[in-house]
Order: sequence, then C-alpha cells, then structure tokens
Amino acid sequence: MKMQFGKITQVAHYVPEKIVTNDDLSTMLETSDEWISTRTGIRRRHIAVNENTSDLCIEVAKKLLEKAEIDPSELDFVLVATMTPDFATPSTASLVQGAIGATRALAFDISAACSGFVYALTVAEKFILSGSKKGIVIGGECLSKIVDWQDRTTAVLFGDGAGGVLLEANDTQHILAENLRSDGVRGRSLTAMCIKPQLEFSSGFQNEPYLKMDGRDIFDFAVRDVPQNILETLERAKLSVEEIDTFLLHQANMRIIDKMARKVKAERSKFPTNMDKYGNTSAASIPILLSEEVEKGRVILGSNQKLVLTGFGGGLTWGTLVVTV
Repeated sequence: MKMQFGKITQVAHYVPEKIVTNDDLSTMLETSDEWISTRTGIRRRHIAVNENTSDLCIEVAKKLLEKAEIDPSELDFVLVATMTPDFATPSTASLVQGAIGATRALAFDISAACSGFVYALTVAEKFILSGSKKGIVIGGECLSKIVDWQDRTTAVLFGDGAGGVLLEANDTQHILAENLRSDGVRGRSLTAMCIKPQLEFSSGFQNEPYLKMDGRDIFDFAVRDVPQNILETLERAKLSVEEIDTFLLHQANMRIIDKMARKVKAERSKFPTNMDKYGNTSAASIPILLSEEVEKGRVILGSNQKLVLTGFGGGLTWGTLVVTV
C-alpha cells in the first residue's frame, strides 16, 4: 500500500467580537498606546466575553467543514492545542467533536503553550501516516481568563482567538522536516496555574492563579534558541533560507520577530505579522496568521510554496516545521 502523508487543504480562524485597544488599557493601567506598541508591536486584542475556548474552536471547525464541503462524520481526529481549556476534563477537543457531530473522530488536547499548534500538527501527521484520512487541528485560547488585568507586564500582551487547518491524506510528503524541543529546567519562566496542587511548590515558587512571566528570560530564550532551531530544521529539510517563501512565527513580540529574521539571515518581508491586531494568542497565533495569509493571497494552498512554522513559549517549548502547501 502506498504511503500517505498529511496535507493542509483548508484553513480558517475566528476571533471574539470585542476589541480592547491600548488606549482602553490606559484607562485601567499605568500605560499608554506608545509604551505598548513601541515595545511589543501590539495595538489591540480581541477578548472573549460570553465565549470559552471551545466556542472559538467550534467556530473554526465549522468553517473548515463548510469550506471543504465535507460531512463531520468523515473526520478521523480532532486535535486542539490550548493552555486555556474549558475544563480539565472533558477536553476542549472532545467538546468540539461533540458540537460538530464528528462521531467517528478521536479527540484530545495538546498542552504546549505557544508551541502547541506546531506540536499538534506533527501528532496529526502521525495519524495520517498510520492510516487516518482526514482530521482537523486547531489552536485556540482564551488567555483573557488567566491574565491579571492589574498586571501591566502581562495584561497588555495577550488576546483570545482560534485558528485551524484541515489535514487530509495525500500521496506527496508535505511536512518536509520537524524539530520539536522542550526544557523543563527553565519552565517556571512562564507559568499559569489552573488547578491548585495538593502541596505548595518549594524553593519560594508562588502558587498563583494568573499567568506570570519573566519577560527577560523568555525574550533571551526566544532570540537565542529559536533561530538555531529554525536553521537546524531547514538543514534537515535540505533547504536554504532563500528557498523558503514565508516564515510564520508565533506572534509574541515584534522585536523578537525582527531579531529572528536577522539571525537566520532571511528577508524581513518574509515574516508577516499580525500581533498589532490580536496580541499574543499563544497556540492560536500561527494558525490565525496562516489563515490570514491565505485570505490575502500571499500563501496559496496547492501552490507548493514552502513555509516555516515556528512556535516558542511556555514549557519551555519550541519547535519548527518546514511544510509545503
């Protein structure tokens, strides 16, 4: 039997209606649009009011099915990458599976923070390699629910949204190389406590419900380790930087994107950004960006363009995929 590979055949995204601008935040915090935008590139973010992560992901799933004109019963799997699930159980993916009527699909969540979508896409590819025909992979977050809106260091950074892809079996290999990494030793540089443990952490670590981040540690990690990861993955794919059409990186900070482009010695124009509109949406950022680039005609499905997808963040986790679309 001929080997089958995973191919991205549809993309979609969804964000909540409510928009919170930097000027809005300046009425709540000691900050300003200039302070936020010059340091991060972020000018606004979408915030869920009456929606949870599953609601955002369900909308994405419905859009994917509508675009592909397929019945949900045709899906073999539903994977959701998120660090803000509705519940510890059932999984967000199970809620999506039930809502769309994907009665044959297995469903589970992947928790790898801002690298989650990249991690989930590699897992989905393994299902295709082992015989699955169709499935959806979604990155979705409601980070507004775990942000301390009185903490200027984090409140200005994050937003809510979801994006995803339909992955279908294909005779041609489309994920050309993967390179996933993690480092739990540095994991406490970014934490978000959803469930209170029985015992408090030792060594002075505070058990707090809100997202906490050591911005300097995360910045240094991103600009040091992630560009090297990208270059290693390109080497595995036997491709040069010049052969890549578009680099779709996690949308954390404009300065980080600028530095990464310089470090991998690629044209800055190949690194599209949208954090000005959405902020950091963690696992949702790469699929939202991919969906927008397809809408704008800069990424064309079926064109065999070569893309780099790179996530990095909590865990610490980071990873790169080189794909053709």
